[in-house]
Amino acid sequence: MSKPDVSIDPRILDSAKKEFLMCGYEKASLKVICENAQITTGALYKRYKGKEELFCAVVADTLADMNAVVAQKSAIAVEKLTDSELVDAWDLQDSMLWWFRFLYERSEGFLLLIKHSNGTRYSNFQHDWVEVMTGKSYEYFIEAKKRGLTNAEISRDEMHILLSAFWTTVYEPFIHGYTWEQIETHSKLICDLFNWQLVLGLSQR
Repeated sequence: MSKPDVSIDPRILDSAKKEFLMCGYEKASLKVICENAQITTGALYKRYKGKEELFCAVVADTLADMNAVVAQKSAIAVEKLTDSELVDAWDLQDSMLWWFRFLYERSEGFLLLIKHSNGTRYSNFQHDWVEVMTGKSYEYFIEAKKRGLTNAEISRDEMHILLSAFWTTVYEPFIHGYTWEQIETHSKLICDLFNWQLVLGLSQR
């Protein structure tokens, strides 16, 4: 029994990624993707049910990497953190540039998710990602309140709104095609703009 030819799979994904980045999901052409990958449409449909499944395959690695970070952070029980660790978790000086470097290394997949995914199951990715971030962030904040580290009154909805504004400043440099040097400068501005410790009443403790 002959083995399926998997040598064309990378060509399909590379061609699809370029087409999705250039045209967006809705305007992307499977015909063009197949032509640029030098395959027939029949060969493509043997591997993917349609355009959305192909898009999902293109962004799969980026999503897996981002979700792995969330899983790693979520595995840390907030109850076991020291007071200093709870407060320092809101200091952007180190984490901001780490996030930008992480996303920059996956910039094409990330850009597909935040800009070119209309019409797919990831159409609301920007909002959905903020919601994921809100869950763990609010857990940290509530733990800080339990310990008397802050008296601030911030609801979960308010936290979501604040994080929506914060993550917009992360999305936009990729949407506007910033170079790494521009992102480094932008990262410093975000750290000055979002003083989380002050907003959450943690800065003086």
